[in-house]
Amino acid sequence: MPWWSFLTGAGAKEEDRPDYYREGLELAAEERYHEALTSLRLALREHPGDVATLEQMAIVYTRMGMTDEAIKMYQRALEKDPGSAGAHYGIAFLYLNRGRDTEAAAHLDTFLRSGADIPGSEKHASHARETLERLRTKDAEDTPGHVPPPDAG
Repeated sequence: MPWWSFLTGAGAKEEDRPDYYREGLELAAEERYHEALTSLRLALREHPGDVATLEQMAIVYTRMGMTDEAIKMYQRALEKDPGSAGAHYGIAFLYLNRGRDTEAAAHLDTFLRSGADIPGSEKHASHARETLERLRTKDAEDTPGHVPPPDAG
């Protein structure tokens, strides 16, 4: 291999290249969020628009308290894959925390229609159903003309 290829990594075999996505997940699990984002950005550079990477970046941003950035990553993921169950689930709760209940409900509904039957998602689906039911109940109670039930006491 010529020395320039060695220095730039151009001659490296696929199995010799680092797996930036996996590395990002491992760093995030260790709560090394800034380093995780660096690795995930490198993974995104290798595979632009990869939905799983965008979702993981959103999760890391959420854990860092950078919800504006997290929402942007989920939105990018949904632009690439409008049916991404993970992005719908994640963005729904970020919207909910911001009081954007209508948008949150729409994303929860989409998640339940597209991702509730994914193996391993039972816990998330249950949480989404409960949250959506609470939002619908709240919305019904806030509707003009709604009469609350009489006190039981």
